[in-house]
Amino acid sequence: MQVQAYLFFNGRCEEALEFYKTALGAQVDMLMRFKEAPEQPPPGTIPSGWDNKIMHSSFRIGDTTVMASDGRGDEGINFKGFSLSLNPRDQAEAKRLFDALANGGQVHMPLTKTFWSPCFGMLADRFGVSWMINVE
Repeated sequence: MQVQAYLFFNGRCEEALEFYKTALGAQVDMLMRFKEAPEQPPPGTIPSGWDNKIMHSSFRIGDTTVMASDGRGDEGINFKGFSLSLNPRDQAEAKRLFDALANGGQVHMPLTKTFWSPCFGMLADRFGVSWMINVE
């Protein structure tokens, strides 16, 4: 059994996927738009004009699969109570990833040496997703 993150971007999923491809080298493995579903959702369950929005996607960051969707348009983007943690191989990669994710986001703790890591930092990206960067 695995536990995997599933992120809902309330209409900004495609933008988020493009951002993660650039910032993290993410690779999109699967993407299905609402209009491509084998069965259409019941009327009124998604906003009109959302045919091209993403119903489901999965993408890889390193060896980890993350899933994402635009949702149903009734949720606000509210990523609270968790962080996604990246473990780059060295401080140079940590800085590159941190800076890329921080572009348009908010730094909560700049990269710094801690008692457990030579390089650790926390931020929320431009979509509000919380990240921790930790060199082991």
